[in-house]
Amino acid sequence: MGGLNMRKFYQRSNCRVVAVCDVDSDKKVGEVNKYYKNKDCKGYNDYRELVTHKDIDAVMIGTPDHWHAAMAITAARNGKDIYCEKPLTNTIAEGRAVCDAVEKYQTVLQTGSHERSNDSARFAAELVLNGRIGKLHTITINMPVDNQIEISAQPVMKVPDGFDYDFWLGPTKYMPYTRRRCHFYWRYQLAYGGGEMTDRGAHIMDLAQMANDTDDTGPVEINASGQAPTDGLFDTFDRFEFECKYANGVRMIGQSSGVRGLKLEGDKGWIFIHIHGGRLEAEPASLLTEYIGPNERHMGRSPGHHRNFLDCVKTRQTPLASAEIGHRTGTICHLLNIAMLTDRKLKWDPLAEQITNDVAANRMLRRTMRSPWNFI
Repeated sequence: MGGLNMRKFYQRSNCRVVAVCDVDSDKKVGEVNKYYKNKDCKGYNDYRELVTHKDIDAVMIGTPDHWHAAMAITAARNGKDIYCEKPLTNTIAEGRAVCDAVEKYQTVLQTGSHERSNDSARFAAELVLNGRIGKLHTITINMPVDNQIEISAQPVMKVPDGFDYDFWLGPTKYMPYTRRRCHFYWRYQLAYGGGEMTDRGAHIMDLAQMANDTDDTGPVEINASGQAPTDGLFDTFDRFEFECKYANGVRMIGQSSGVRGLKLEGDKGWIFIHIHGGRLEAEPASLLTEYIGPNERHMGRSPGHHRNFLDCVKTRQTPLASAEIGHRTGTICHLLNIAMLTDRKLKWDPLAEQITNDVAANRMLRRTMRSPWNFI
């Protein structure tokens, strides 16, 4: 996503990519300079140096999840606006710290939950919020896992030339290098990501939050069970089912099967949003031709998630997937993983952001960080 997002930005006429920071050589620098037909783009190894430059207005964070919070907080402290890939952070405590930094330093942050910017998804939310399906009572989440595979223990390998592996590990516990620990496969290891739950789950549950009008809060009860590989490198859950309950009475149920997306059910009909792309199905089908009147609730539209971010950098308005929105969606994903890890039904206080019925589970809202990266 780092490369894809970078291309989304350098192809905008009123945005220019001037620097690339990567612990894995600087191949992207050559791509940028080739696009602009010059050699102006600079390469950095340390993001802390990059964010001190006064001529940089914004940064895009497309790293593995375990680096999101440190980079976003450092960027905010240096007055940079931020586009950060989803999930916003790798723990719930990190998410609150990012939100606090964005608020304190008055920076703009767009979470990379780009499905939220689809016109069809926003129309579906309008239909629900304006009562077209009656009273919303159930949200069904389908998250088939089709990438994660169980692999045997991986051999220790030589770190490739040009790859600053110790920096890549950052705040996580030191582990010997092996290829599948890093690029792409990091998402199936709880130290660096959260598996399907935080990967595409962050997209799907983000739309559930939007349609349920709960962007500033979350469920109050979380119950989940799952299976994860018991040996080898991967330890995220690849089979699961769950149920969350909101204070407004809505139930959100999910499983690692079915057609990827979410079904919004009311007492007068339902709408299904497909992930990715946002194709809609509905019953009755006539829902999809409904007109949202001028006095009804409108969600607004955007010419694109990246365009929305750039517009907000200029206007200082709040983007469609703000830090708080990204944090609240990520919180649900992390709580579901915690519920599976502890095999406990959790009670969640969205205001205090605490698990109220399990002290051990509550300690899992944050993680120990390897020095000197203990940034919260």
